Amino acid sequence: MKLIKKVGVFIDSIFEKLALTSLVALVLVVTTQVATRKLFNFVFFWSEEVTLLLLGWFAFMAIAIGFREHIHLGIDSFTNLFPKVFNKVLDKVISISIFAFGLYLVVQGWDFTVLMMESTLPATKLPSSITYVAMPITGIMICGYSLLHLFNKDTTRYKDLEEGM
Repeated sequence: MKLIKKVGVFIDSIFEKLALTSLVALVLVVTTQVATRKLFNFVFFWSEEVTLLLLGWFAFMAIAIGFREHIHLGIDSFTNLFPKVFNKVLDKVISISIFAFGLYLVVQGWDFTVLMMESTLPATKLPSSITYVAMPITGIMICGYSLLHLFNKDTTRYKDLEEGM
């Protein structure tokens, strides 16, 4: 069991580092794009395409990390009006719904990825499927997190962050 947990944390760490790397790369590309446009009246032909690609990847990976950290939108003030038993059942229904959403991302994302393998992006000449492969990867992560939540395993890695204002 400890080996499975170590492998899971390792995969999760790689996923998180990939998300952070894409965010840093996104900031660097956009900063370079703005600086070259303002200072030299020149823009790299690939910068807009790479920006959109990195933004899409970061957005999808952030969705999965949001589910992992339980920072997705929730209305606790409403559900707190109900008994604890109802809330426990509701938490299971929510975990199953999140799993279904992750499964949808896996299936539809894979279909999009396969469909777009034949075409290329105009500026970078990368396969268009690179844009869509973030969907099934994110879906797999969401499915994993939701299954862990379903069996009451805590996936939160940053417990000391302050919530609210």
